[in-house]
Amino acid sequence: MSIHTSHISRRCLIAVATLSCLVGVTACGGTSGATNDTNAGDKSVTVYSADGLGDWYKGEFADFTKKTGIKVQYVEAGSGEVVSRVAKEKTNTQADLMVTPPPFIQQATAQGLLESNVVKTDGIPADQRDKDGHWVPLVNNYLTMIRNTKSASKPEKWDDLLTATYSHKIQYSTPGQTGDGTALLVLLEEIVGKKQAMDYFAKLQSNNVGSSSSTGKLGPKVSSGELLVANSDIQMAELAVKNDGVAYEPFFPADAQGTRSTVALPYTMGVVAGAPHKDNAVKLADFLTSTDVQQAVPEKAMGMPGRTDVKPTGEAATMLSTALKGVKIIHPDWDSIKDSLGDDLAAYKKVTDQ
Repeated sequence: MSIHTSHISRRCLIAVATLSCLVGVTACGGTSGATNDTNAGDKSVTVYSADGLGDWYKGEFADFTKKTGIKVQYVEAGSGEVVSRVAKEKTNTQADLMVTPPPFIQQATAQGLLESNVVKTDGIPADQRDKDGHWVPLVNNYLTMIRNTKSASKPEKWDDLLTATYSHKIQYSTPGQTGDGTALLVLLEEIVGKKQAMDYFAKLQSNNVGSSSSTGKLGPKVSSGELLVANSDIQMAELAVKNDGVAYEPFFPADAQGTRSTVALPYTMGVVAGAPHKDNAVKLADFLTSTDVQQAVPEKAMGMPGRTDVKPTGEAATMLSTALKGVKIIHPDWDSIKDSLGDDLAAYKKVTDQ
């Protein structure tokens, strides 16, 4: 989930190729494919989404079209790019539904880009959705670290990653360039405080092989042994373990008190302000947050349901629950974070020189 990228990721091209046979897909390089045609408005809805859910969307959008006759036009981009595109198109809105993680959904809300109180909140705790009803969690996801399973070394604590064992064997996606990297910054600030987090990143530089603008590119490096440790998110990591047989596993390092923690990093959804097909957007949002669809999120998307009143079963649900067992899940104050993020990133760049 990249931040403010100027080009669509390769994953976007793949997603569009797979979705094109099932839904009306806009050009990946822009939003010009979305339509404001009055006739199409009765039969279409346009979704702008951060990458990561493309395979899940493929089936759900097809089911939605079959049930309602409404075709889904889909544009995929980086997390921040989704928001910036909607903002640029504010005078000629193209998107109907937006999906992106924190803190970008908070930025969209602050910019007046989302409707309020139009998406159902059934089964979603008040502290996990916008207080004014601008957005709700669609698929819950969580930051994780991954480690090579063939290595004899198994770090248990954050401080273990500072030892010579991991010299030039650690890489994490860069805060300010990727969503997962930014979540790593937020997690460490939540655990030890801002100053101590910066001190930690400064010390980690001796083992960090350099900046990375893509979390997804780190997994193969860990699997091959080129890296021993990297960051990821639980959905991406467990999906690779399940489908690709990678030689890594997710883990959550403990702090000095022995507590293992993660940051909730959900894909969040809201109806775009001034959406040309608002009614259809609300219908699609209600469909995606319905009990039946949410129940199957682990098996189909390798994430956890945004609704907490459904209890998914099956292999994937068990895998995710096992991975998160005993881990403290932190729900940061993303509204506050969006306001201070610029200063935090400036401090990070100063201590790491990257």
